[in-house]
Amino acid sequence: MDSIYFYIVYSIVLFLVCIRIIYNTNSPSKTTAYLLLAILFPILGIFVYFSFGDNYRKKKLYLRKLDYDSKSYGELKEIVARQTQDVLKTYKSEIANFYPLANYRRGTQFISDNNVVELLINGENKFPEVIKSIEAAKDHIHIEYYIFVDDKIGNTIGDLLIKKAQEGVKVRFIYDDFGSISIRKKFITKLKQAGVEAVPFYKINFIQFANRINYRNHRKIIVIDGVVGYVGGINVSDKYVNTDTNDLYWRDTHIKITGKAVLNLQYIFLTDWNFCADQNITFAYRYFPLEDTRKNFQGSQLTQIVSSGPSSDHPNIMYTLIQAITLAKEEILLTTPYFIPEKSYLDAIKIAALSGIKVKILVPSVSDSFIINATCKSYYQELLETGVEIYKYTKGFVHAKTMVCDGYVSFVGTANLDNRSFDLNFEVNAIVYDTTLASELKDHFNKDLETANKIEIERWIKRPLYVVLYERVLRLFSSLM
Repeated sequence: MDSIYFYIVYSIVLFLVCIRIIYNTNSPSKTTAYLLLAILFPILGIFVYFSFGDNYRKKKLYLRKLDYDSKSYGELKEIVARQTQDVLKTYKSEIANFYPLANYRRGTQFISDNNVVELLINGENKFPEVIKSIEAAKDHIHIEYYIFVDDKIGNTIGDLLIKKAQEGVKVRFIYDDFGSISIRKKFITKLKQAGVEAVPFYKINFIQFANRINYRNHRKIIVIDGVVGYVGGINVSDKYVNTDTNDLYWRDTHIKITGKAVLNLQYIFLTDWNFCADQNITFAYRYFPLEDTRKNFQGSQLTQIVSSGPSSDHPNIMYTLIQAITLAKEEILLTTPYFIPEKSYLDAIKIAALSGIKVKILVPSVSDSFIINATCKSYYQELLETGVEIYKYTKGFVHAKTMVCDGYVSFVGTANLDNRSFDLNFEVNAIVYDTTLASELKDHFNKDLETANKIEIERWIKRPLYVVLYERVLRLFSSLM
């Protein structure tokens, strides 16, 4: 009798949970995945949904951040809007068919000129530049990272931040409370005692652990004095620096920007800071030196900063990636460590390939997750059948997140090609409209192909049925990864 009563109660609960999933989940694929999870895995599936599945775009916490972001820095937005309009008008013929991309939400994801963009391949090239920039800081240093490790390079940068704070430079540091777990106690305490302001982005509490762990700040931003900025895929850890003692070669990409595009990185950092530090730093030329970036830097690389996250009203990064693919006419070169695309993104790639555009994708030969790697493989056959070339990187682990279209438009940033980056994490990408940077990225892409194996469709379709079935089953839950 008790068991019958339990099943009746559980069935009612399951029915109500399914109604909640349908009502509260925007993506059809994600809705289907959570329904399957709840139905096929009794109790556990419901627990996983309430831990990871709630739609934070409807939550008060992130609505508060969205509301603040939209209303803050009005003066900056007015000035930037005028400058953006001038840039788009001046360079319209040069941007050519990519003009709709450059014009995307220009009020907040604006494009700017007067930029010098330097490509930094791997940690051994990034960190010396970062250290030089921090040493040269005069007024402020703003740092925001997903992973910051208490190791050799982490302590080198940490000690330098302390030194600059003691010199009177204002240092603000945002770290992800999950990704940077190794620095949460002693390291952060040392920084604070020396005058560095350090706060976690969305602190993880025990009661809310599972849900908060699902929405992470995956951004990697450095802003120095409002005129020098860094963005890309490289976190702060010794494993990103390739030495003879490293067990795994780590292939990654970052860029250094000097010029007006840094103003947008600054805006992203300060809105994040005001949210997680519960402060109200307002517009000031100290942080947004508009005239300095116009007069003192003679770079000519057009650069657009695009950000998105659970607080965004639109998935801006996914939209810009799709738009670039649909606007390309000749070639698309794509590097990603995780390829679990939304259907719209997947269709855009297939349409491009079927339209005669050369599409090449570089992925890791072996991922850092067996399940993720198998799920990624479930997409390969349909891409190969449309003419997409897929290469598996064998030298080490490729962690770069880049795309080059038609030898002119380049994407470098923090976003992977999966649901987590498109919808759950806070991310930031730089889009550069410049043949020089695109040529450099293309050269590195071709160099990476020298240590990669091309997937041949004839062999791929002959894989054992049980392997294909396993991958297909995992794909049912791809929208949750």
